[in-house]
Amino acid sequence: MKQIKFLLAGTFFGIIMFKSEAASWYRIQEMFRFQDFHMYGIIGLAVAIGVPMVWFMKKNNAKDYSGAPIVFNSKAWSIPRYLFGGVIFGLGWALSGACPGPIVVNIGAGFVGYIIVLIAALFGTFLYGVLRDKLPH
Repeated sequence: MKQIKFLLAGTFFGIIMFKSEAASWYRIQEMFRFQDFHMYGIIGLAVAIGVPMVWFMKKNNAKDYSGAPIVFNSKAWSIPRYLFGGVIFGLGWALSGACPGPIVVNIGAGFVGYIIVLIAALFGTFLYGVLRDKLPH
């Protein structure tokens, strides 16, 4: 029964992404070319909602669906690390027109070419797992 809740939440999230055009290849290209504010507005709204929600969750000792406490761990800040990772992520996003969420949304919307993008993303994740110990963390 728990899986049904997650399936419904994911479906709802996918519909919102598709209807808001956050999964649109054209909107993403406009963003990377600085031609339209649409995607920046969506990302800014997500940050404006996410920051107070995380603060609220920390303040009220939020728990996950199973009752376990949600813990936010601090991470060491490393400019080269985040710059390198951000460039790789941004290149993949710009070339494919999708970050991980929209890949699945576009496949669900019938854009079967995104299956290739999904396979490439899974391969990149696998490759990171193989090389993780050799990378500077």
